[in-house]
Amino acid sequence: MGLPKIFSHSTSVGSQSTDKPVFDDSKVEQVQVEETPNGVTWTAEEEKKLVRKIDLFLLPTIWLMYLLSYMDRTNIGNAKIAGMADDLALDSSKYSVALVVFFIGYVLCEPPSNMILVRSRPSRYLPAIMAVWGGLTCCMAAIKSYHHLIVLRIFVGILESGFAPGILLIISSWYKREEQSKRFAVFISAAILSGAFGGLLAGAITGGLEGAGGLRGWRWLFIVEGVATIVWAGVSTFILLDFPATSHRLTDRERDIAVTRLREGGVTVRSEDGPKYSKVKSFLMALKEWKTWGFVLGYMVIVGSSTLSYFYPTLVHNLGYKSTVQAQYMTVPIYAVAFVCTAVTGYFCDFIPGFRGVVIASWLSFSLITSILVCVLHNFTARYALLVLMAAGLWSSNALSLSFASSAFGSMEPEVRAIALAVVNAMGNLAQIYGAYLFPSGDGPQYVMGFGVISGLLAFGVVVYVSMHILLRKQNS
Repeated sequence: MGLPKIFSHSTSVGSQSTDKPVFDDSKVEQVQVEETPNGVTWTAEEEKKLVRKIDLFLLPTIWLMYLLSYMDRTNIGNAKIAGMADDLALDSSKYSVALVVFFIGYVLCEPPSNMILVRSRPSRYLPAIMAVWGGLTCCMAAIKSYHHLIVLRIFVGILESGFAPGILLIISSWYKREEQSKRFAVFISAAILSGAFGGLLAGAITGGLEGAGGLRGWRWLFIVEGVATIVWAGVSTFILLDFPATSHRLTDRERDIAVTRLREGGVTVRSEDGPKYSKVKSFLMALKEWKTWGFVLGYMVIVGSSTLSYFYPTLVHNLGYKSTVQAQYMTVPIYAVAFVCTAVTGYFCDFIPGFRGVVIASWLSFSLITSILVCVLHNFTARYALLVLMAAGLWSSNALSLSFASSAFGSMEPEVRAIALAVVNAMGNLAQIYGAYLFPSGDGPQYVMGFGVISGLLAFGVVVYVSMHILLRKQNS
C-alpha cells in the first residue's frame, strides 16, 4: 500500500506556483485549491459524484421544460394544416406575420430577462414565467380571429424570451468548458424531439379529438400542450437548481467544490455576497466584446436557416403526402435523425473542445450541399431524404454553437456573461423574422427562393465559424 496520490495546486495574487505532482500506485486522486481562506480539498470520486448530482437535478428538468417550450412555440405549424388556417382565414402572408410577432417581444426581452435572472433564483423565476406562457397557450384554443392570434403570440413570445437564454446561463454557470458540449446537446435535443413528439402528438390530438366537446382538433392541441406546460412548471420549482454559490439543493461542501472546480476550469463564479456589476455596466461590457458579435453573426445564420422547421409540415405536405395527419407523422424522421447526430456530435466534441468551430463549419458545409441539391432536384423521395440530412446538420450546429459561445464567454463576470449569452440568443432569433417569409405558399412545391437564401446563409456561416476558430485560438495562445 502506498500513500494516496495527491495533486495540489496553489495560486497567489500576481504569481502562480504549482507543486510537483507525486505519484504512486493508489487510485485516489485529491485536488487542493487555495482560492478560499481555508482551502478546498476533494477527491476525484467526490467530483464525479457532484457532477452526477448536478446532472440529475438539472438535465432532466431543463430538458422537459425546453421540450414543452418548443412545442408551445412551434405547434402553430401543426395547427395551421389541421384547420386553423381555414377557420381563421389565414393566407400565407398572415401566417408569416403570426410567426414574426412572436420574435419581436422574444428578441427585445431576452437581455432584460437575463439581467433579472442573474440576480434572482432560477428555481423560482423560470417556472413562474413558464406557468404563465402555458396559460396563454391554453387561451389560444379560444381565439376567434386572426387578430386574437397575433395578440397571444406577442405575449407568449415576451414570456418565453426569458427561458432559453436563462438555461444557457445556468449551464455555463455549472459546468466546466470541457463538460458543456454534451450538456448543450442534451438541451437542444429537447427542441429536436419536440418536433418529433409535436408531430406525433399533433397527429393524435387533431385526428383523435376532432369535434370532441364541440371543439376542432387544432384547438385541443393548444389546450393539451398548455396544460402540460403548467403542470411541469409547478414540478420544476422543486427540482431546478439555482447558481453554484447559492443553490439550497447542495450541501455547503458541495457548493464549495462546485465553485472552486469551476474557477480552476477558467469559469468566473460569483460568491453569494460578492460585488455585482451594475446592469448598465454589464450590458455595455457585453456589447463591447468582439466575441459577442462574432457569435451573433454565426448564430443568426444557424437560427435563420433553422426557421425551416416551422415549414416542415407544409413542405412535407407539398411533397405528395396529401393527408394532413400523414404529413405531420412524416416530419418525425426528420427530427429523429437530427437527434442522433446532435447527441453524437455533442459527446465527441467535449474531447476536442478547441475544435468546436471547425466541427460547426463542417456541419454547415454539409447542410449547404443538401440545400443546393433540394433546389435543383424534383424527385419527391430524394427531396425528402435531403430535408432529413439538412436538418441533422442544422440542429447539430445549433447545439455546438451554444457550447462554443458559452465556453468562450467563461472568463467573463457572471453579469456580463448573462448579457452576452442573451444577446447572442436574441440576435440569433431575430433571424427568424425574415426566415418566416422564405417559404410563401406560392413558391411550392420547389421553394427555390427559400432554399436559395438558406444556401447563401450557410456559406456565410462557414466563413464566420472558421474565422472564430482561428481568432480564438490566436487569442488563447
